[in-house]
Amino acid sequence: MFESGSILLYLAEKFGELLPSNVSQRTETLNWLFWQMGAAPYLGGGFGHFYAYAPEKYQYPIDRFAMEVKRQLHVLDQNLAQRQYMAGDEYSIADIAIYPWYGVLARGELYNAAEFLSVQDYSHVQRWAENIAQRPAVIRGRQVNRTWGEAHEQVHERHSTADIN
Repeated sequence: MFESGSILLYLAEKFGELLPSNVSQRTETLNWLFWQMGAAPYLGGGFGHFYAYAPEKYQYPIDRFAMEVKRQLHVLDQNLAQRQYMAGDEYSIADIAIYPWYGVLARGELYNAAEFLSVQDYSHVQRWAENIAQRPAVIRGRQVNRTWGEAHEQVHERHSTADIN
């Protein structure tokens, strides 16, 4: 097993967590999980590459992928206007998959592009991202293998639960 969506689905099914058993709720969760699998390459490999990493800055691909990311943020914002989490009122593997890309972007922590993309305009994504950022497991998870920032935010290696504050 090697793909992150497949790994999340496997773990959710194995442990009976973060994936509803109700067919319509499960389907909605999987819709958003698979949405992320198809959408994130435009954010990372497209926008992120040309905006932040490409050795030469070409305006056309930056603008093209920026508009796609803004369209995706709009889709997320419209969905989150109706719900607390991506697939409804319960935190799920869809949120776990989407947050590291779009939630972190909305919080201004990805590609130094928050102002350029006007992420503050997506108020429902902002609310969702802040809510998830405060979850203890998310806080701990973002510390693992982190070697930058404040010392209390770093866990260079993790071998047991005692390694995380």
